Amino acid sequence: MDFQTLDALRKNHPAWRLLMADSGPLVASFLHRSFIARNLRTISQQELAAKLDDYLFHLRERLGDGSFPRSAAQYLDDWASEGRGWLRKYYPQGDDEPHFDLTPATEKTLAWLAGLTQRQFVGTESRLLTVFDLLRQIVEGTKADPQARIAELEKRQAEVAAELERVRHGDFEVMDPAQVRDRFSQMSGTAYALLADFRELEQSFRDLDRAAREKIATWVGAKGALLDEILGERDAISDSDQGRSFRAFWDFLMSPSRQEELSNLLASAFALPAVRQLAPDERVLRVHYDWLEAGEVALRTVARLSEQLRRYLDDKAWLEDRHIMQVIRSIEQHALAVRPHLPDGAFIEIDEPIPGIELPMERPLYSLPWKPKIADQILVEGGTDIPIDALYEQVYVDRAELASRIRRSLQVRPQVSLGELLESNPLSLGLAELVVYLSLAADDRRAIIDDGQKQTVSWTDATGCQRRATVPLVIYSR
Repeated sequence: MDFQTLDALRKNHPAWRLLMADSGPLVASFLHRSFIARNLRTISQQELAAKLDDYLFHLRERLGDGSFPRSAAQYLDDWASEGRGWLRKYYPQGDDEPHFDLTPATEKTLAWLAGLTQRQFVGTESRLLTVFDLLRQIVEGTKADPQARIAELEKRQAEVAAELERVRHGDFEVMDPAQVRDRFSQMSGTAYALLADFRELEQSFRDLDRAAREKIATWVGAKGALLDEILGERDAISDSDQGRSFRAFWDFLMSPSRQEELSNLLASAFALPAVRQLAPDERVLRVHYDWLEAGEVALRTVARLSEQLRRYLDDKAWLEDRHIMQVIRSIEQHALAVRPHLPDGAFIEIDEPIPGIELPMERPLYSLPWKPKIADQILVEGGTDIPIDALYEQVYVDRAELASRIRRSLQVRPQVSLGELLESNPLSLGLAELVVYLSLAADDRRAIIDDGQKQTVSWTDATGCQRRATVPLVIYSR
């Protein structure tokens, strides 16, 4: 925190620039309202520009038409420029519309500004207990003496036994409302801080990806040396403290039992009267799913780095193949040049140009020939009109939407049957939608279709009539 460091931060850091900007209240309030309050990680340019237009319209009504004269698109491009660095503008894979995301510096600034306002509840007991808990874990976890560890565990066992005895006699304490609110406030703050940490972790992976692309574009040496350097940097991030911590966090969160336990704990906590007095944000109930989404974004960034390396190897292989073809063509040209001057006698003798390979399993099995049956029948022109309304009443079943339903159901359980899936998502398009579910199971190698067992599904068609169908037992697996 010396003068030179702070002066450099004041001139170059996006967070400091945001606090010093004349339009800082506009930027901070709009970005907090659009990203943080709605808990969104990315928004398309068209949607974000429309929201900013509405926001500027209300501000100009209150402050005058001369305030904030530029258009929404100009403001967004300015906030995403190198000189600002408050938004990240990028093109998602497979999409030609730009999207915007908060930078880690902007999220830190918004969190700091939110902390300046008076909080509804300021708790200190839970944080003090957390400090003691962490210190105890550090001291006990670093003891290498087995006897010391055994003594500590026996002491803890005696304390638990004494507490069990007191509880059996009805002598135990229940948290008062103040203690409940204290711990809940710390829990929700930590949960949202984790989402902010994911953006910073994703930014570090993105910086590694950009550095790898720059090295690949300017590399002139051997392929192995470049791969060693890039993979070494990637391993350095994965093996760093934050990389190992993220890996342990992700493994813990991906456990279905842990997800179910966390969902039950959150629901029980929200049902307490002391917590309801705080008017907590309902988004905390599904914060673990937000963690999963944010973690997937960080992992996709790492996957893009692997994809870039694979593309580099493919390009190198293509160049090497091209060089080999040029060498072969040169040999052919030299052979043609010396053809008029053949040597005396046999130059080389081979039995066949290529070996003959016949595999027994390549022989097809015998199948009976198909004999068509032709009926000697004269078709008579019909005399009645056939309704053709059914040709114009076709429905469209979105395979991607049905696949998304299956993935959401598999987030909380390892397997789900078609009947269980239709209980929470009833058929709305009838038999066509049921056929698409069966098609998704047939295309998924992890799904199970048991013809030996049957299940009956039902739905209500457009006329209000109850329909039923008996299909094989279908089980979707994670």
